[in-house]
Amino acid sequence: MTVHDRTLKTLLLAGAALTGFTALPAMAQEAAPAGASIETTRTTVDGEDMIVVTARNYVPEGSATASKTDIPLIETPQSISVVTRDQIDLLNFIDAQQAVRYTAGVFGENYGPDLRFDFFTVRGFTPKQYIDGLAAPISTSIYSVGVDLYAFESLDLLKGPASVLYGNAPPGGIYNQVSRRAQSSFGGEISAKYGEDDYKQLAATMTGPVSNSVDARFTVLYRDRDAERDHVSAKRLTAAPTLTWRLGDNTSITGLGYYQYDEVRGDTNGFLPVYGTLLDNPVGKVKRSVNLGDPSNLYERRQFALGWDFRHEFSESLKFSSNTKWSEYKERTPTGIYGGGGLVNTTNPLDPSYYRTVQQYNFSYAEDVTSFATDNRIDTNFATGGAEHKLLVGVDYRNVYNKADFGFIFANTIDLFDPVYAPQANYTPGYPFSFNNQRLKQTGIYAQDQIQFGNFYLTAGGRYDWVKIEAIATSAETKQDKFTYRVGVNYVADSGIAPYLSYATSFEPTIGTNDQGDPYDPTTGRQIEGGIKYDARGLGDDVKLFVTAAAFQIKQKNLVSSQVGSTGVPIGNVQSGEVEVYGGEVEIVSRIREQLSINGSYSYNHSEVKKSLFGDAGAVLPTTPKHKLSLFVDYTIQQGSLGGLGFGIGGRYTSKSAGGFPSGGQVFWGESATLFDAIVHYDTPEWRFAINGSNIFDKTYVARCAGVASCTYGAGRQVIGTVTRKF
Repeated sequence: MTVHDRTLKTLLLAGAALTGFTALPAMAQEAAPAGASIETTRTTVDGEDMIVVTARNYVPEGSATASKTDIPLIETPQSISVVTRDQIDLLNFIDAQQAVRYTAGVFGENYGPDLRFDFFTVRGFTPKQYIDGLAAPISTSIYSVGVDLYAFESLDLLKGPASVLYGNAPPGGIYNQVSRRAQSSFGGEISAKYGEDDYKQLAATMTGPVSNSVDARFTVLYRDRDAERDHVSAKRLTAAPTLTWRLGDNTSITGLGYYQYDEVRGDTNGFLPVYGTLLDNPVGKVKRSVNLGDPSNLYERRQFALGWDFRHEFSESLKFSSNTKWSEYKERTPTGIYGGGGLVNTTNPLDPSYYRTVQQYNFSYAEDVTSFATDNRIDTNFATGGAEHKLLVGVDYRNVYNKADFGFIFANTIDLFDPVYAPQANYTPGYPFSFNNQRLKQTGIYAQDQIQFGNFYLTAGGRYDWVKIEAIATSAETKQDKFTYRVGVNYVADSGIAPYLSYATSFEPTIGTNDQGDPYDPTTGRQIEGGIKYDARGLGDDVKLFVTAAAFQIKQKNLVSSQVGSTGVPIGNVQSGEVEVYGGEVEIVSRIREQLSINGSYSYNHSEVKKSLFGDAGAVLPTTPKHKLSLFVDYTIQQGSLGGLGFGIGGRYTSKSAGGFPSGGQVFWGESATLFDAIVHYDTPEWRFAINGSNIFDKTYVARCAGVASCTYGAGRQVIGTVTRKF
């Protein structure tokens, strides 16, 4: 490399990082691997060419999400699934919903191919999203902000109660996305994708040293695509700068940021009637491409974050970490026409035309979320007698302001089988009604100690939270506080087999008061989990394997139930609900001799509403199939004229699942489905070519029916080609 080349690369990195930080945001927290670890090399063995694709981090070994420290997964007494960047790249996952297809206990894509958010449930509950260990600025009703998967190094799913480290959280768990980080050697990639539904994408990431003490990375993505539904298109721009400054041998600060803009036109995944999708319709079958919304619909979202991750080592056994971020999330739907009114009778109920006229609504929505979050902790190792301790003590704080407004009006009617998008009386109803206007402040102190006695580990942690929720319009305040804890034991044998048992609790604040005017208690959860983990440490360096088998029981209490009158308006609230979920999971991630990759899982979930005063008792949780079975196997040829060529095939089965809770005594179930995926790829040291297909046989099925007028088809076939230039 010439002096000119080195200077040019340094200037490119410095310019990208500085431009990003002046125009963009950032994020902060637990260190991910330094950068992408996939390396393709060409060698000669016995006179024959060999191409080896090395993915060092394909099989995860650790995750700070589960413990906020460096405890390996094999020593963590709770289930956690980690989808690494190596898996994402080699299996060509497009978004987080695809990335969890082969993960145990997680069910995604129940709204089909949504172009805005990542929808999935974990053990029956919707998980809250974290980014670099700090809560994402999620909206009032959706626990996802939809930042593109390309910006992240890994997707971590901590299953079960996580309040002991993160505060208010659902009992099913959380998911944490860890941002790409800068590394000290120059490298990166530029990739282009093109596929079905006019899918077009350009993306790049570049990292390297700016000076002897500063490393930088800049990641950017632009996507322009249509959808399976007619008259729907989406554009996305994502940019994520990061810079690490080493202030000495023991101190570093990493600035992390992201900015994302989304624009979706048309009705991205509007509701369809149950007749013609899940149930028979005398007129015929409703096409998967039908759009009962309006091409004039618009969804816009802008979001960014800016923060840092500071670390200082006082000694080898005493460390201080602090990560902080400011974030802002804004979404607008000035026109949101959809077929939410279902089939209506415009002529004669005995006439088949009754089954083809759909009432449209226009739902406009605006939401702003601003957030400040910080987490500060001390991590120390010490010995007492025959025990080794890893002690973590920390305090975190969140201040979140959320304002949401909406409008709702009747729109036109539209033909289910021959939609004509006639001019509407009012395209933009504005946002005349308040949906939410509140500020949440949460302070938590926590401590965790892992005590090791030889091969035996005891992990115990506790946390106390103070939560204050203020209704801005009325100045009314709700104050809640809660102690949560987790205790677990595991034994890690020299062979790599590690049985474990744990008990953990969680809580979520509940807003409002009961009919007597008293504030609600927090909704609480508890889980008991036992299982076995195995990391194949005795099988040789060329065999990497991580297996988890777990059985669990979750109970959630203090749910608020609403009694609904004949007009559909709530007339009373009672905090009496109780839910139980129990089941088992098996998950395997393996990479053998850098040739064979295996991702597989099986999940069993039994969910039931155990207690409710308003008719829900005995119901199952929505989008919680009893069975999920998945397996993907990928093999790369290393020698001969076909060296570098690889093939992968996968299958996914999910049983039927309820679309919602009973309404008028009726529950509609999404259909069970068996889907197949495939990939063909070719690697050289400089290039990667891949074609990946999802649902390659294009099976049509109803993924969810939340009600008689709100059914959604599952994602159809998607074939995407990718060309990547590595440097």
